[in-house]
Amino acid sequence: MRIAVVALGKIGLPLAVQFAASGHEVVGVDINPNAVATINAGIEPFPGEAHLQEKLTELVGSGRLRATTDYAEAIPGADAVVLVAPVFVDDETWEPDFAPMQSATESLARHLTPGTLVSYETTLPVGTTRNRWKPMLEEGSGLTEGVDFHLVYSPERVLTGRVFEDLRKYPKLIGALSAEGTRRAREFYEAVLQFDERADLPRPNGVWDLGTTEAAEMAKLAETTYRDVNIGLANQFGLFAASHGIDVYKVIEACNSQPYSHIHRPGIAVGGHCIPVYPRLYLSTDPDADIIRTARQLNASMPERLVAQAEGMLGSLDGLRAVVLGAAYRGGVKETAFSGVFPTVAALRARGAEVRVHDPLYSDEELRALGFEPYAIGAEADLVVLQTDHAAYRDLGAEDVPGAKLLVDGRAATDPRRWVGTPRIVVGSALTA
Repeated sequence: MRIAVVALGKIGLPLAVQFAASGHEVVGVDINPNAVATINAGIEPFPGEAHLQEKLTELVGSGRLRATTDYAEAIPGADAVVLVAPVFVDDETWEPDFAPMQSATESLARHLTPGTLVSYETTLPVGTTRNRWKPMLEEGSGLTEGVDFHLVYSPERVLTGRVFEDLRKYPKLIGALSAEGTRRAREFYEAVLQFDERADLPRPNGVWDLGTTEAAEMAKLAETTYRDVNIGLANQFGLFAASHGIDVYKVIEACNSQPYSHIHRPGIAVGGHCIPVYPRLYLSTDPDADIIRTARQLNASMPERLVAQAEGMLGSLDGLRAVVLGAAYRGGVKETAFSGVFPTVAALRARGAEVRVHDPLYSDEELRALGFEPYAIGAEADLVVLQTDHAAYRDLGAEDVPGAKLLVDGRAATDPRRWVGTPRIVVGSALTA
């Protein structure tokens, strides 16, 4: 097949590589000329994705994969087009911002030719594929969906850093607008993906048809919103437990020892492109979902709550030297999308603290570009806030931050034996020293 992939970011580029590695001709489209040039040179434009560089070297070198900024070069004559342009959410209104995907759809429509399968993989509010993208594609192309081209929604279900592993591990969900679209979508994804055998699933791993685009859209929103609500519940339990001298981690371990409890872990922040965003996409079409809104608000409040606890312990943070450990939103991943570092630093600065940030994955220049002053392990500080559970922080101790009067461990990731004598706040546990 000849396949076009629109938007070559941290999901789109691995997808393009996966399709090419399965034996197909792939042209990727991206509006960033520097990224296009880098990809065409056989170099990964971002680090950290397992096996991406080696696969990219092979596939670009063999001619099976190339990139362009020109839709006219990629779209006409394609058997399938996969779109993974971003959809954002306004921080104030929580309303979806479709601008990047709308622009990509309009450009695609101008060059769409008969016989193409169009698949959206970006997470979308329920009803978007049918009610927004279908009319836009038809109007821009002059073609009719279900006759001249077919439209499917098939959500990506992968995490950056392990995309190729996740593509094999999880069923590929599809929802089309017609029976022929379903057939084409199944045929396409079975030709570009390979699946691990999984005895734990109710049916064989592979392409799973959910019947409608709306069902497929909801499935992606539901599986990620579940995690946000679960973490919100864990945070609620953690706040209560800490105020009553209870170790919530022992409670959670006990609860999860039977098969009907799957309580997540509390923490200082929920970051990344998915979990903080998709509940708000869901709420855009189900505004009465109060449980989802409450969980999202609680999770977003955790950095402020923990910094307020620190202020209560120290009396005032004005003029104190504060160190935030971790800029990344999760351990081992060089990504700051919706990272808790931003509200944590903001809460500290609002109280007059002099804040520095450390992250083993980021250079001092990169931290400054994010708006932070870098910290070097070994320098003196008054307050330490662990925001990211990088492996490097697990063995960190009081001697590594001389003068520390308080440690706020937002991930329950530090070793208490290394902080003896330093008061230590852990989400979900009583204060220890």
